[in-house]
Parts: sequence; C-alpha cells; structure tokens
Amino acid sequence: MNIAIGCDHAGYEYKEKLIKHLEKKGFSIQDYGTHSKDSVDYPDFVHPVAKRVSSGKSKFGILICGSGNGVSMTANKHKKIRAALCWTTELASLARQHNNANILSIPARFVDRRTATLMVNKFLSTDFEGGRHKRRVKKISAC
Repeated sequence: MNIAIGCDHAGYEYKEKLIKHLEKKGFSIQDYGTHSKDSVDYPDFVHPVAKRVSSGKSKFGILICGSGNGVSMTANKHKKIRAALCWTTELASLARQHNNANILSIPARFVDRRTATLMVNKFLSTDFEGGRHKRRVKKISAC
C-alpha cells in the first residue's frame, strides 16, 4: 500500500520516525517533506500529499504540524479528501470507521511520538463501516 506523507518544521521529527516505522511494516512511502526543522509554510507540503491521495496514487496520507489544524484545513480544500485531525487512537479509528477519512492529521505538539505511531497503525488498519455512514460521507462534499 502506498502512503503519502508531509509535514512542516514542527512535524519533521515525527515524520522521519513514522516513515521508518511504516517502511518496516512494508508500506511504500511517498515523502513530500519538509526535510529539516527549518521554518516552512505547511501548505507547500500539504497540497502535494492531498493531490496524490485525491488522484488515487496513494491510498492514504499522513500530515503533521504543530497543532494539526493547518494541515487538516488545507488538505480538506481538495476534492475527495477527508482529513481527520486526531489525538487518540480511538479518534483515528472512528475517523476511518465512520467518516472514511483518507488523511490522518497529527498535532505533533500535543501528542507524543508513541501515540502518533499508534494512531497511524490504527488509522491504516481500520476499515470504513459503510452502511448509514456511507450516506453521511456522501453528503460531506455536496457543495
């Protein structure tokens, strides 16, 4: 499975650890940066991830910034993207089960690396339930 990943300077260290973790698990990773802790503008790294996921080239995306808000808001401007800002494994699971989220947004300044890794594992291993949720998800992009 192909995963697109991107971050700003606040998420750089998490991104690097998550890439190693995911590669060990056999995932193919498309890294859109950033590639250092130098200050950057997060949209420059979010847009390529969102485009890759919305095109179907990557099944899922992972975005990381300080609060998770900026990357999530930016990604959700793209058609076919449902980016979920999560800070627990339960929220990551529910984002997949109920909302068919295809991008996980992680707030690096508010969760530790272990929690971030557990959220990624849960997000990638949880299926969309469909059913009543399918009808609701269809309504998200109605405008």
